[in-house]
Amino acid sequence: MPDLFDMQLRAQRRDRAARTGAELFLYERVFEDCLERIGLLGRHFRSALLIGCPDPGWPNRLCATVEQVDVRDPGPLFAAAAGGSQIAEDAWDPPAERYDLVLAIGTLDTVNDFPLALRLVRHSMQPDSLFIGAFSGGETLPALRTAMRAADAVSAGATPHVHPRIEPSALAPLLGDAGFIRPVVDVDRVSASYSSLRRLAADLRAMGATNVLRTRGRPLVRRQFDAGSSAFANGSERTAETFEILHFAAWTPDNK
Repeated sequence: MPDLFDMQLRAQRRDRAARTGAELFLYERVFEDCLERIGLLGRHFRSALLIGCPDPGWPNRLCATVEQVDVRDPGPLFAAAAGGSQIAEDAWDPPAERYDLVLAIGTLDTVNDFPLALRLVRHSMQPDSLFIGAFSGGETLPALRTAMRAADAVSAGATPHVHPRIEPSALAPLLGDAGFIRPVVDVDRVSASYSSLRRLAADLRAMGATNVLRTRGRPLVRRQFDAGSSAFANGSERTAETFEILHFAAWTPDNK
């Protein structure tokens, strides 16, 4: 089966966001939520892996509960800024049983083999360890999807503009299949208001979250963009867009 995502392009898009200045409002919301959940456990962790680090200050903020933090990011520039290294989550060589905490922030929705990515994370974790994180879910960007359908209608064709997503009901079973126990999945739907389709596109670029599908359409021509912009606005001065975030937590079994 051919790969769905272009992993080299994904790295390039994250590097572009790193160079121009990353938009962090969603990433920060997710990271703060993870910190709060970890803090509620009242447990001190020895060795953590942070996958996805658009803010180089995040590892230091983990130090309240973790002795040592390794950083991996799909984007070389994000990784280097945090003193880490690049990763493709479904194509890396994880150290066996090194970590008692793994955080994955905002990247697992764009891997080609999601079950394999989970198994590799599981391989890197010690018994009785926590895997926690979040990524975009299936109801993300409905207004953008409507706009892209209107743009495609102008050319009497359809091309993939928006990523397919994992549904919340599928995530817990996938974690279980990878060897995790006690999985918990929560859905956070975040609404943001945009003055135009162009403004939304700018935010997505700054998040490193634009289209990285291997099979994707060409950039919109003027008449397509105008049609998409009109559908996005829908006669209003501002449009509410929704970001669905799937939060998850699961544990590795205690082998005692």
